[in-house]
Amino acid sequence: MTRPGRAKDEAMTHKNQQFLSRRPRMAALIAAAVVAVGLTGAMPVAAQSPFSAAITINDSVVTNYEIDQRVRFLEVLNAPGDLTQLARDALVNERLQQGEARRLGLSAGAEQIEAGMTEFAARANLSAEELITALTEEGISVETFRDFIAVGITWRNVIQSRFAQTVRISEDDIDRAMLMGTSLEGARISLAEIVVPLTPENQDTLAEELGNLGRQLNGSFSDFSDAARRFSAAQTRESGGVVAARPLSAVPPQLLEVLIELQPGDVSGPIPLGPAVAIFQMRGLSDAGLQSPTVTEIDYATVAFAGGRTAETLAAAQALSASVDQCDDLYAERPGTHTRISLPPAQIPGDVALELARLDANEVSTGLIQPDGAALVWLMLCDRTVADPEGGRDAVRQRLFQQRLANLANGYLAELRAAAIIEGE
Repeated sequence: MTRPGRAKDEAMTHKNQQFLSRRPRMAALIAAAVVAVGLTGAMPVAAQSPFSAAITINDSVVTNYEIDQRVRFLEVLNAPGDLTQLARDALVNERLQQGEARRLGLSAGAEQIEAGMTEFAARANLSAEELITALTEEGISVETFRDFIAVGITWRNVIQSRFAQTVRISEDDIDRAMLMGTSLEGARISLAEIVVPLTPENQDTLAEELGNLGRQLNGSFSDFSDAARRFSAAQTRESGGVVAARPLSAVPPQLLEVLIELQPGDVSGPIPLGPAVAIFQMRGLSDAGLQSPTVTEIDYATVAFAGGRTAETLAAAQALSASVDQCDDLYAERPGTHTRISLPPAQIPGDVALELARLDANEVSTGLIQPDGAALVWLMLCDRTVADPEGGRDAVRQRLFQQRLANLANGYLAELRAAAIIEGE
């Protein structure tokens, strides 16, 4: 929206004053028109009057005028979807919220409403007065805007009163959110992979062959998954090479600069991973606008089972997995025969880094073998250390607190809807 000029402001003010001066006469004309329609029986009154009830919710109503106003408001906000249905749903919810607020004796104060209008307008880099002028030009009344803000604040007051004292965010909650990035709504990446080990027979041609395969598979999810089931040696082969969505920060840095350039369906060129070569297909990248946590160090443990990948070594590795719950257990279970390493992500070998990216803390992989093929590598992720986000742990705590309140509010509103008598929805 652009700021209206001074002459336009003055013209709008004069126009509004004229409109307000005519309101008593317009109300009389509307009343007369309703009576006339009722006497002639030309059409039902509800079909003629924008102020008739379109929806009833318990002992409240939503008028056709309110629906029209909300639709116009949503148009200004560039809201997607069926705007009429969105308007009807929102107004029903707001009537339920208002009814519950009245029951609890809660409301929005005048100063809260004014502050809310100012804050909402600031999102469009406007003052409240500038936004009101712009909305008026679109046929949206000041009352529509004010009511929209007031209901939101009132409902927030209800939720704070009802649930704020019951929500507790623990230090473990904060650690988990910082580590995974999911509660912080950070960027996440979904991939599929084909990983082929290097052997004396294929070491001179494997990269070229995988490059040719990648070009053939480019753009097709199904063809890539079929190829992964046929050719990949990674544990993901059974799922068509699909790797579970992970925080972007969990991707090894040496891969990220390649993968971040891909569009969904694109296949990367061959990427060396120590004793293997891989190609990756981008399946999706989500970014909710907040920075993903930065992993500064990864702590992991390995145990080598001599003999390469055989039925015997796999059975021994699985037995070890069943006997330990965390990395510290290895000191008692495998004293002196395991290796514990803590390194920045960029210093971890590519094949190990990729395998660790698939794991959560205390999960195990048996998907690696040593470069010479002499031993199966049992790998456990012990921990990831992340840098504090902007605002520190308090900022994370507040985000989690607001998320919990929002979830409780949604459930609360669903209960009110289920118990309500709604007609015309």
